[in-house]
Amino acid sequence: MKKLSLYITGLLVLFFSITLKAQAVCPICTIAVGAGVGLAEEFGVDDTIIGLWVGGLTVSLIFWTLDWLSRKKINSPWATPLTIVGYFLLVIAPLFFIKIKGYPVIGKEFNKFWGMDKMLLGIALGSLLFWAGAKYYEYLKKKNHGRAYFPYQKVVMPILPLLILSFVFYFITK
Repeated sequence: MKKLSLYITGLLVLFFSITLKAQAVCPICTIAVGAGVGLAEEFGVDDTIIGLWVGGLTVSLIFWTLDWLSRKKINSPWATPLTIVGYFLLVIAPLFFIKIKGYPVIGKEFNKFWGMDKMLLGIALGSLLFWAGAKYYEYLKKKNHGRAYFPYQKVVMPILPLLILSFVFYFITK
């Protein structure tokens, strides 16, 4: 299981390090994702769903940090990969050691879905979906001559895939 976790973390780092340009996600998205994680935990939502939102929040923070580094003219070739690795380590590593109700958040023996830890699966899918939603927004904006198609599109595009998959996992894990 630890090898699979390291493998997935490595793939996430590689996937997100190919991003050519830092494009921050708006603060409202980050706040929405953070609130979603807090509410989910409070209401006893499945770890897969919480992981989706943790992954989305992590990617949002990565975008923010890369945007900040870009504005500060920090153009090191190591900035993007180190930021990505750093955030995923800061998020995922403690979840192996933090215990809630006597059990670690990641690594519970019977807390698996599709043969993978539910929280880790959620983080991986949430990260990829949030990233894809943000990139799709940029694509649509560019296609529309630099303008959004509707108000708050920049918020809706990254959050919508997380909402949809949250409902899907809710019914699957119910």
